[in-house]
Amino acid sequence: MAERWQIQGHIWTLETAVPYPARSRHAEWTQALSPLLAQGLQAAGVAGARVVLHWQTRIAAHAVRPGNPLLPGVKNIIAVASGKGGVGKSTTAVNLALALAQEGAHVGILDADIYGPSQPMMLGVNERPHSDDGKTMQPLVGHGVQMISMGLLIDADSPMIWRGPMATQALDQLLRQTQWKDLDYLIVDMPPGTGDIALTLSQRVPLTGAVIVTTPQDIALLDARKGLRMFEKVNVPVLGVVENMAVYCCPNCGHAEAIFGEGGGQTMAQDFGVPLLAQLPLAAHIRAQTDAGQPTVVSQPDSPAARLYLQLAQRVGRAIASQGKDYSHKFPSIRVSSDT
Repeated sequence: MAERWQIQGHIWTLETAVPYPARSRHAEWTQALSPLLAQGLQAAGVAGARVVLHWQTRIAAHAVRPGNPLLPGVKNIIAVASGKGGVGKSTTAVNLALALAQEGAHVGILDADIYGPSQPMMLGVNERPHSDDGKTMQPLVGHGVQMISMGLLIDADSPMIWRGPMATQALDQLLRQTQWKDLDYLIVDMPPGTGDIALTLSQRVPLTGAVIVTTPQDIALLDARKGLRMFEKVNVPVLGVVENMAVYCCPNCGHAEAIFGEGGGQTMAQDFGVPLLAQLPLAAHIRAQTDAGQPTVVSQPDSPAARLYLQLAQRVGRAIASQGKDYSHKFPSIRVSSDT
């Protein structure tokens, strides 16, 4: 979206706002558009014009389900969910968060998997969060991403022996009592399944949209479909499906094989009428980098796998940008009182 022109001699500078993060595409867009704009100016009688494009990322808050007001300091909340564990949901969530940040957004991540929190290890964060007022917590930062997790509040070997209501209340506190700072996106790494915690979070959290992670195999797709249906029932837009572990490429000979089957994510996306956002590889280096607290997007930013995560981030950003914006902050609160 063009915002304004600045003219100095023969140089015409166009400031352009983009409603989703796509920093890695700016040079490509400039190369494609600058000559066309210069030709248009020349056709309009402006001789010798040279066009310079300045790209700015302007991410808006988007509307959520009525009755769930947006959180202070957070414009959009994205749930990354799966119907079952073991499909690489948390790895996808952390690389998505880092890719959105690398593309120019301010990003945070809430580790909502209270019984198996993994984001502290994945982001290389092991400090305890501190409080300035005794009531709220400051998020920690890993690789430029704000984060909070129950794993930061307990010992690494301590199990969470809590029933559903206690866990749900704890997560609600993590979400609302963390002082998030000017986030364009908050990624929620959801617990696996469609049980009490996942359902309650889906209902209480002002979610802008959800991303469903699955592997191509039938047993994973069976549960992923249930997860997608859960978001449909609570009126949360499903942004699309991510097919993880889609293909294994041998690092020695380069042979590619679909170990968990082929086309499952594509078929699921078509059945539900949602986009297939990405098909991500099964690779030992992705696992090793994430275990070491250096996920692929930051440890190998120019690798083919990192580029897939960047494409995923752009597609998620575009999907959210196409939704209706939130205008609640533009209207004053109305109070009705009776005269006595």
